[in-house]
Amino acid sequence: MDTSEYMSIFLDDTKENLQNLNESLLVLEKEPDNEEKLNEIFRVAHSIKGASATMEFSNMAELTHKMEDVLSKFRNKELNVTSNVLTVLFKCLDTLEKMVDNIEEENDDNIPIEDIINELLEISGKEKPVKKVQPKQNTNIEFKLNEYDINVINQAIEAKMNVFRVNINLEEDTLLKSARAFIIINNLDENGDIIKSSPSTEDIESENFEFTINLVYITEINKEEVMKIITSISDIKSVNIEKIENPKIDREKKSPVNDKIKTKSENKTKKKTDKRAHQSVRVELDRLDKFMNMVSELVINKTRLELIGNKYNIKELSEILEQISMTTTDLQEQVLKIRMLPLEQVFNKFPRMIRDLSVSLGREMELIIEGQDTELDRTVIDEIGEPLIHLIRNSADHGIESREDRIAKGKDPKGIIRLTAYQEGNSAIIKVADDGNGLNVDKIK
Repeated sequence: MDTSEYMSIFLDDTKENLQNLNESLLVLEKEPDNEEKLNEIFRVAHSIKGASATMEFSNMAELTHKMEDVLSKFRNKELNVTSNVLTVLFKCLDTLEKMVDNIEEENDDNIPIEDIINELLEISGKEKPVKKVQPKQNTNIEFKLNEYDINVINQAIEAKMNVFRVNINLEEDTLLKSARAFIIINNLDENGDIIKSSPSTEDIESENFEFTINLVYITEINKEEVMKIITSISDIKSVNIEKIENPKIDREKKSPVNDKIKTKSENKTKKKTDKRAHQSVRVELDRLDKFMNMVSELVINKTRLELIGNKYNIKELSEILEQISMTTTDLQEQVLKIRMLPLEQVFNKFPRMIRDLSVSLGREMELIIEGQDTELDRTVIDEIGEPLIHLIRNSADHGIESREDRIAKGKDPKGIIRLTAYQEGNSAIIKVADDGNGLNVDKIK
């Protein structure tokens, strides 16, 4: 995949994660003791942090990192889930959404975050960050080579390739050292092969290592080019590269070749299993449109064939056409279903909107959603959000009365706004209703 495809996946995943985070925080506000929801929030925040750090969006990574500190306080029962704290976390979400919008417009994530970072630090009981005194980094390359490694290195040297011992020290304030390590490995892999790594891949994945990475690297490029690849990556403190010319076996660390082969085989099996775990893929709308047009052409040509079959009364052709007719009908139905999306895609943004309106207007209100699994074509889904926002805001701004007025009228202090959707024939009906003042007919006239 090229850079644009990686960016597209990052943006889609981050938008989905931010929406999940938004919905989960709303649930947590109503159910402060819901540990399962809290763990889910922490997991999603961690995913956003990891993805943004991997894509080198440092502001996003830093903000989600500080969010994790507050969420950790929740998990450890050191901080109570209150409306004020959640309001700050919602501010973080809004900031992250602005960053995503910036990135999508081919800019960067450069949005001021100092104020909100300070709010998070205040909540988590931390002072403003002070620059740590960095301990002396290890610049010596200590790597044990076994017989298998020596054989591979000697073959590479005979093939006139360069073999380097590479020692890399990361900055100690690196937010996600494992993500940074994988960027280093991926960039080097584009120009050669890493035959030995300390820490191991498993330790890198679990962040079970300090800030030093040692590699044995076989490549056709020279030392200066290797240095340039590594130093172009963020959070690199120092790099030391030595060329291997006369490798020697470390007998104490000798490991059978079969063990190496077995490990590689296990890794391959694991990768295959991981690939099978994915149950869905994202498809661009343009591709679906083209697919639908092709199916339409197929249906037209099927009809023409049926006319020819009827004209010449060819029995064999009629039997085949009957099968083709059933298949194309099923195919057409499936294509139409692929284009459909549940209204949940639109509806899930409104609970947060009502929550914010409730706070800003000083009125108690709740949004009840029904029929969010009703499906519409995705082109309609894209257009329907804005009109619904206006309808729901009208209910909140002009329909729901203040707490005092509702009590005086004998109503529940909390106003209810109901958003309902259902299928009726080939149409979808969407209704917005509230138990507030209603419409003043005389005023409207």
